[in-house]
Amino acid sequence: MPRKQAGFTLVEIAIVLVIIGLLLGGVLKGQELINSAKIKNMINDIRSTSTFVAGYQDRFRAFPGDQNAAQLVTNFGATPVTPFGGGAAVAASAGAGANGNGHLDGNWNDLLATPSESFVFWQHVRLANLAAGATDINDPNYLPRNADGGQIGIESGINGAGAAAPFILGMRGSYYVCMDGVLGRYAKQIDTTMDDGNTAGGSVQVVPTGSVRGAAASGTAAVVDGSQYIVCAGF
Repeated sequence: MPRKQAGFTLVEIAIVLVIIGLLLGGVLKGQELINSAKIKNMINDIRSTSTFVAGYQDRFRAFPGDQNAAQLVTNFGATPVTPFGGGAAVAASAGAGANGNGHLDGNWNDLLATPSESFVFWQHVRLANLAAGATDINDPNYLPRNADGGQIGIESGINGAGAAAPFILGMRGSYYVCMDGVLGRYAKQIDTTMDDGNTAGGSVQVVPTGSVRGAAASGTAAVVDGSQYIVCAGF
């Protein structure tokens, strides 16, 4: 009787390996597309925030977040949902400047506990229909988030004495858009796309998540792909 064949032929093994390779290639390509989409969305968030500023200034000749209740009533015909949106109490909570001074008094990452002008910025641009989202600061979804769920915000980089003090040491600009929770590999790609690829210089700079105001930017070589960072862009 002829012996029964045991195992697989080389052709069968080769076919299986080709299929596995195709599957792995598809998975890797899919992940690459997901990552690219996240980076693109984060860049769009930064640029859109800058567009909100330009649109609001063009329409009202004022900086969003830097107007008081009376000005908002004039602009929109009704008292805004709480808070009053950028009056003296808000300016005082930021510890700097005064309402109507042409810049945002506050920190880009201020929360409900410290409702600065930077915080109510989102209320103003939404009242003006420049951005979608809640106008009530008590709404749990009031603060916008980037594609990875990190906070995004805007500030003028002014300290309590009214002097220029950007969040990242040495950055220059009239205002800064920052976002947190950005993986290092995304942060480097954002810088390459928007600026010069140097995360420690230029209009886009990076510091580790948890950094405080005045921290020095991290150089590109020091940015770890799997760690989280704050990315700021100056305008």
